[in-house]
Parts: sequence; C-alpha cells; structure tokens
Amino acid sequence: MDGRRVLKTVDKPFVITLLIILVMGLVVLTSANAAVSAIPLYYVKRQLVGIGLGAVAALAIIRIDYSQFSRFSGLIYLLTILMLLAVLFLGKEVRGTTGWIALGSMRFQPAELAKIMIVISFADFLSRRQGELNTLKELLPCFLYVLVPFLLILAQPDMGTGLVILALILGMMFVAGANPKLLVQMLLVAVGLVALALFLHFQFGMWLPLKDYQMQRLIVFIDPYNDGMGGRGWGWNTIQSLVAIGSGGFFGKGLFCGTQVQLNFLPELHTDFIYAVIGEELGFLGAAFLVILYGILIYRAIHIAYAAKDLFGTLIVVGIATMWLFHIFENIGMSIGIMPITGIPLPFVSYGGSAMLANLIGVGLILAVNLKGNRALF
Repeated sequence: MDGRRVLKTVDKPFVITLLIILVMGLVVLTSANAAVSAIPLYYVKRQLVGIGLGAVAALAIIRIDYSQFSRFSGLIYLLTILMLLAVLFLGKEVRGTTGWIALGSMRFQPAELAKIMIVISFADFLSRRQGELNTLKELLPCFLYVLVPFLLILAQPDMGTGLVILALILGMMFVAGANPKLLVQMLLVAVGLVALALFLHFQFGMWLPLKDYQMQRLIVFIDPYNDGMGGRGWGWNTIQSLVAIGSGGFFGKGLFCGTQVQLNFLPELHTDFIYAVIGEELGFLGAAFLVILYGILIYRAIHIAYAAKDLFGTLIVVGIATMWLFHIFENIGMSIGIMPITGIPLPFVSYGGSAMLANLIGVGLILAVNLKGNRALF
C-alpha cells in the first residue's frame, strides 16, 4: 500500500476531527486524573495504551479490503456469541456487571468489541436481503439474528450496551431499505411495552430481568431529588453532574480548577461523567466545541457511507456512526439530566481501554471503506 496515496485520498476532515477529539479527551482526562488518583497521569497513561493498540488495529484494518469481511461474517457472528458466553462464565463483576475478563493487571470488556463484530456480521446479513425488508415477516429474521447476542449482553447485565445494539441495528435496517413506517411502528410498540412493564413493576411488583439499581436509573433522572434520600441516594450522580455543568458557566473555571471535579463530589468523573468535567472546567464553550466536533465526525462518516462502492460498506459505516451517535446522545443526555444513567462512555473521551480499542477499530473500518470508495490501492 502506498502511504502517499492513502494520505491523498483519505477523508482528511474526518481524521483531523478525530485527532482533535482524542487530544481534547486526554487533556480533560489529565484534570480528572488529578482528582481520582494519587498516581500522576495514571489513567492518562493507560488511556494512551488503549489509543496505541487501537491505532495499530486501525492501521492494520485499513490495509485490508473490507469486503473480505463479508466472507467471514458467519464466523464473526459465532465468535461474538462465544465471546459473550465466556464473559458469563469467566467474567469478573465490576459495579454490578459481570462484563469484564481479567488479562493480568488489565481488564477487557468483550461487549465493546462485540458491538463492532455485530455491525460487521449484521451488515452482511442485511446486504444479502436487499429489497426484501418491506414486511413484518421479512423484518423478523433481522431481529432474531441479533436476539442471541442482545440477550447475552443483557444477562451480564449491561443494559446500556443492549440499548446501543438496538439503536445501531435500527439505523442499519433503515439504510438497508427497511420499511420506515413499519420500523417506527415497531419502535413505538417496543417503547410502549417497556413503559407498561415499568408501570406494572412499580405498581404491582411484576418481576423484570433487571437489578434494582438499573430500575432506579431508568426513572430517577426525572426527579433526582425524589430518590427517597433527598438527592443523596440514586439521584446523587445526576445532581452532582448538573451542579458541575451549571457552575462552569460560559467560559468554565479552568482546567484543574473545577470544585465539583477536584474535590471529588462528581462521581465517575473520568468515565461516565467526563462531559460534566468539560462543562465545569471548560464551560459552555468547551462543551459546545466538543459537540460540534462530534457533529463533524458523524457528518463525515455519513459522507463516507454514501460514497461507498457497495451496500456492505455503507452499512458498516452507518452501523458504527449510529453507535457513536447513540453513545454521544446518551452520555451527554445523562450528564445534563435528560436521559437515564446507563454507564455508556463518551466516545474517544471517557477513560476505558476496551471502548477506545473498539472505537478505533471502527475508525479503521470506516477509513477502509473510505479508501476503497475513492478507488484507492486495492
């Protein structure tokens, strides 16, 4: 592969935007690290390891003709199932979720990689059914295809990742040509059933396959002070995030100067609530700037998707972009109190080696589609 031709044909706005987000994430993580660890740059160094591994994986994927992945979609799907099964039997419980496998001093979260593997295998599944996604009978196999990995993820239990899977398959099915009216109707029915199940649970004690803390997270964001402890219980995280973002004002308090952050009132500030760190220390300007960067990244990904030479490539990019979009919306939403807390990280910013590795593998797949779409080097 000719490196100079790659640099000439690659989507430069996409790559430059990604690099800015990564740098911004490391800068904010440096401030968060000072609040949560006595070891200087502990989480920053580990994040750099994740970025390094992800960059190597992305560069390796770029050198491959992505269409070859369709030949192994069945194997990829099977490996996804086996990997998620292994988590249930060998996984280590962290914060109530058995979703981690210990690798020496490191921990790996297979569900993060599973999202990318589902995108690849489901893209091939849909591309083989082009023009056959108009009726409920034709759509049903699509949902059955992802049902097993979806249930295995819920069994961990990892509700956040399960929601991501639902979002990305709906986005991919829409682009693949599924009947949009039917998709909307099915989505509304699903939301209605969930709402009914929650009502029956809280009013009549109906059993649901969710732990107590997950049930509380689904509803407490509506009124975090009404958590039975005056905001010191399940509503604490949401309240402290709102205080942090609100106190940042327009310009922010400055890096290492946020009181909610540096005094460690803000929980999970280097992972789930890192957007609140940005809001307090960089203010509305910093928080809005990151949202704009994400907008550019998603826009360029969509541009790459529709320039792809085949439906398989388009669906891969759409699946990854939808995954990122849901992560961004949910993470920022739970930080500002308009979405339930699900533990979904902010792409390329939140600390987490597994998520960073998976996201950069996604970047590699997008750029592989981009390069082939521009008639590069294959």
